[in-house]
Amino acid sequence: MSGALRFDVVTLFGAMFDAVSELGVTGRAHAQGRWALHRWNPRDFTVDVHRTVDDRPYGGGPGMVMRVEPLEKAVRAALEGRAKAGLPETEVILLSPQGRRFDQSIAQSMARGSGAILVCGRYEGIDQRFIDRWVTQELSLGDFVLSGGEIAAMAVMDAVVRLLPGVLNDDESAVQDSFNEHLSGLLDCPHYTRPEVYEGEAVPEVLLSGHHANILRWRRRQSLAVTLRKRPDLIEAARARGWLSRDDEKFLSDLQREDDR
Repeated sequence: MSGALRFDVVTLFGAMFDAVSELGVTGRAHAQGRWALHRWNPRDFTVDVHRTVDDRPYGGGPGMVMRVEPLEKAVRAALEGRAKAGLPETEVILLSPQGRRFDQSIAQSMARGSGAILVCGRYEGIDQRFIDRWVTQELSLGDFVLSGGEIAAMAVMDAVVRLLPGVLNDDESAVQDSFNEHLSGLLDCPHYTRPEVYEGEAVPEVLLSGHHANILRWRRRQSLAVTLRKRPDLIEAARARGWLSRDDEKFLSDLQREDDR
């Protein structure tokens, strides 16, 4: 598996990751050896009979806090495993609501690398000394709290693996995704398939025309319109990066004038 993308996940609930290693697009890619998954349970690195991984917080308060030692030993084991596989040093990423918001640009960057060690917290939190000593980056799915980091870690893995060459049946599918630079960071356009007419609603004629340039222009404008309605902040971000053409700006201006009427 040397040379392949590899995720090492530190988690108390390793079975949850069967969803990405055995099912769907990511499961197929895993079976093909396009990426590897290794799970490290902190309980396996405890020394007491109860396999304790948490304790009461100093200073009082609700909940329990994950202890340093089992987490540290699990990360060390993951690093040793990666070194034996011939992989370079990698980031230790904590999935946390306090982290940087995960987005498509991070997924694209990770897909070009050799993977990462993903640490999934549980309970009230993780001893800060572990974070200070080992964590190189914190990632969040958004401004909400989950029961643990596993769902967030799976989301990261899915977003990254699908970008690997050959994982999708058509590599253009990843290029056309929402937030991709190919789309200037905009949302994707609407899509249609058979039947041509469903309960009186027809597929837009331009998509049936076979005129490639007109189809591309329609899709671009639909992408702009959808983004303007749903995520105007992405329009401003694309504008700041110089990703919008004069034709884009004219279309947006016309669209806004129509909306103002």
